[in-house]
Amino acid sequence: MNSVTAIFFSTSDNTIQDQTDLRQLALHWLVEPQPTVKVEGVRQLREAWQQGSLTLNAQADLSTAQEIPGRPQRPELVPPLGVKRRAMNTVEGRAVLIHALTHIEFNAINLALDAIWRFAGMPQKYYTDWLQVAQEEAYHFTLLSEHLITLGFAYGDFPAHNSLWEMVERTQSDVLARMALVPRTMEARGLDATPAIRAKLAQAGDNAAAQILDIILRDEIGHVGIGNHWFAQLCQQRKLDPVTCYAELAAQYRAPKMRGPFNLDARRAAGFSEDELAALQS
Repeated sequence: MNSVTAIFFSTSDNTIQDQTDLRQLALHWLVEPQPTVKVEGVRQLREAWQQGSLTLNAQADLSTAQEIPGRPQRPELVPPLGVKRRAMNTVEGRAVLIHALTHIEFNAINLALDAIWRFAGMPQKYYTDWLQVAQEEAYHFTLLSEHLITLGFAYGDFPAHNSLWEMVERTQSDVLARMALVPRTMEARGLDATPAIRAKLAQAGDNAAAQILDIILRDEIGHVGIGNHWFAQLCQQRKLDPVTCYAELAAQYRAPKMRGPFNLDARRAAGFSEDELAALQS
């Protein structure tokens, strides 16, 4: 047993029937509640996959009785309006913002893992893509949570909202809806919001946080691009027009209304078509 896969076999979680199957292991780390353990598990999971140490049963219909996702007791989850905003010219004010971003990245790890284990019958590249997303979101979480510590706070110290994961739950029955409304909607909002947040942090003198957001924006363009790729593939497979299909899914699943300003350059880099951008702006 090599060191990469040892972590999978050290668990007493007997819900894992095959401790070398990528999708079952993604489910295992999804239900793991401790963020640092989850992050390290995801890192090793991708490393093991890249080394060819794992198998993939894409056709298996998996299920679990455990709570999804696994999360720590803190932060307290509140409605979006319950997350306080504080002045950026104070350390605590910046920490509240960094904490909110850290929570988004924690949920983003979980949504990538959920995309792997939940949806059977997809090509191997689909699972490889979402494993890459999970590992990069884990990296983002680590960067932000460690920076939060330098400000004198820790993940869990402030309340957080759960709107990103709520959309994951709504779309659990259809991979097409998931691709349309999580990466291409909820995560794509980050492409629009990140430049302004970065500017505020830089103006407040927090250049370390600004540099972390540069990394996150770069990677998130790729993550939204993965969502765009698989949405387009599924639309083609089901003989659906992407623009019409997206509008119908957004209405059916009560997706949040998209409001500008939009980061059109980042959205183009992520693979949105001109027809999709026109529909967005209308």
